[in-house]
Amino acid sequence: MKLFAPLALALAASTLSAPALAQFQKAEDAVKYRKAAFTVMGNHFGRIGAMTSGKAPFDAKVAADNAALVETMSKLPWAGFVAGTDKGDTRALSEIWTEQAKFKEGADKMQSEVAKLAAAAKTGNLEAVKTAFGAAGQTCKACHDTYRKD
Repeated sequence: MKLFAPLALALAASTLSAPALAQFQKAEDAVKYRKAAFTVMGNHFGRIGAMTSGKAPFDAKVAADNAALVETMSKLPWAGFVAGTDKGDTRALSEIWTEQAKFKEGADKMQSEVAKLAAAAKTGNLEAVKTAFGAAGQTCKACHDTYRKD
């Protein structure tokens, strides 16, 4: 029993300090991280868009693979929107930090629509992919229109 209490305390302390370890060393590192995540996500989203618009031939496997990557990437950039990252080399508007709940709602909606896109792409049905792609794209546009400088 004497050994259990210190072990439990050590486990609790390490669990509670994990978020602190995940923080970025500098604000510009967080900005670079989120920009990189959006760049990769946008690149793979664009590949699907080329297929849905007829600019590239539809390949069900390629669409599904790219949609899966977009779904994974859609979960990443949000960790980079931390305090102090509203300045410097960024197009993020200050409303991201003053309207955090609304911004998070937009991010959640985008992730939901991207998950639907990934599911549609798995079916191999081009019309389903087109529909899901349009809905996902609208969530991206809505956030860009509200929270990004041009």
